[in-house]
Amino acid sequence: MARETTQTMHETTLLILGASGDLSSRLLMPGLGGLLTVQPERRVQLVGAGVETFSDDEWTARVTTAMQTGKAEGPAVDELVHGTRYFTADVTDPADLEKLLKACDNPPAIYFALPPAVTVKACAALKGILPEGSRLALEKPFGLDQASAHSLNQLLATLAPEDRVFRVDHFLGTSGVLNILGTRFANRIVEPLLNNTHVERVEIVYDETLGLEGRARYYDHAGALVDMIQSHLLQVLSVVAMDPPAALDAPDVRDAKALALRAARLWGDDPKTAARRARYTAGTVEGRRLPAYTDEEGVDPELGTETLAELTVEVRNGRWAGVPFVLRSGKALGTGRHEVSFTFRPPAHVPERLRGSDRPNRLRLDLKTLTMTLELDVNGPGDPYTIDHVSLEADLNPGQLPAYGEVIAGILEGDPMLAVRGDTAEECWRLVDPVLAAWKKGGVPLDEYPAGSDGPAGWS
Repeated sequence: MARETTQTMHETTLLILGASGDLSSRLLMPGLGGLLTVQPERRVQLVGAGVETFSDDEWTARVTTAMQTGKAEGPAVDELVHGTRYFTADVTDPADLEKLLKACDNPPAIYFALPPAVTVKACAALKGILPEGSRLALEKPFGLDQASAHSLNQLLATLAPEDRVFRVDHFLGTSGVLNILGTRFANRIVEPLLNNTHVERVEIVYDETLGLEGRARYYDHAGALVDMIQSHLLQVLSVVAMDPPAALDAPDVRDAKALALRAARLWGDDPKTAARRARYTAGTVEGRRLPAYTDEEGVDPELGTETLAELTVEVRNGRWAGVPFVLRSGKALGTGRHEVSFTFRPPAHVPERLRGSDRPNRLRLDLKTLTMTLELDVNGPGDPYTIDHVSLEADLNPGQLPAYGEVIAGILEGDPMLAVRGDTAEECWRLVDPVLAAWKKGGVPLDEYPAGSDGPAGWS
């Protein structure tokens, strides 16, 4: 589903704290460039800040390169590059922050492209100096557990109202996830079947063929459960499981997501059995030889970090009670699988003469290839009483904007529909905290799997 924008675009200011980092150059600025290419009537002032020192020419060159990465072009892009400014600053110092705010032509949208601990200090330093009408955008992880997420929410509430706080989950801006809304709520033959009467199991999977890729500094302290399931896949679950909102706007969508997450419980109410974990050993993935995770540069084997995690929850409401939602994500796997899959219950009765396929009906939404596949049983080409399993496939709309383009559009417009609300951020930690505690106590085995395999032996 592409974003529809009917309002007049007014000039806005995007202030990136930590603008010299990888997040800014690789994702934020290319996403902004993509947005300006699609919506050339928009005018944005870009102000960057960080501890590094850049001359005006060096900063302009960095912004230009980022725009080229996003294949951005047009008058709005040219104006942004021509007018952008960069400041060397300590973003935790109120005096430096005041100087940055004075350089902004408008109450800014402030993007904290910073480590979590620095973000908290920067937010604290903004007390009393933040212009009215400013917006705050924070990257994951939002807190380190439920208690710290709650504490951060309380701090943010002293700076801006909730509808001006954007806890960024770029997954919610991807076309794959946005298409879940259209597929579910615009089709009479789909939405009435998505409930516990007809659905046996739901899987939300994001398996990667990539290994650690030099991310040990962050990943070795997070692991697959926090990096992907807590931060992303539980948000996807809320979109998959929520009841139809009255309208696709921020209040209704975020209320519906919150209700679904509040109803979620660990499967069997047991953190030891509702989740499992594993890490990869040496192996070959798509022709690339990978070392064991414990031999990757920067990894501390004593931390016991998992590279594959699976969490099963139940959404205990009238629509979904009794249906397992299996959330799984891992690295260095043999097959990249990025999908939401609904497995339907078998028919109540199949006439005796029909024989053949015993595979279930499935509806699969691929988040990467943007395809929808419906797996059905039909009469075979020979004996009409022999059933064949077939797949009907359709392409989904890729949309006009990249994920970060959608996210930044919402921030600049002040539309938080694709942002994570404070209470739902805490609900995600509520589900994950008991699992992390059980793992820390050593009550759950850390399985192993060769890089390039589909996971540990014995895992389905």
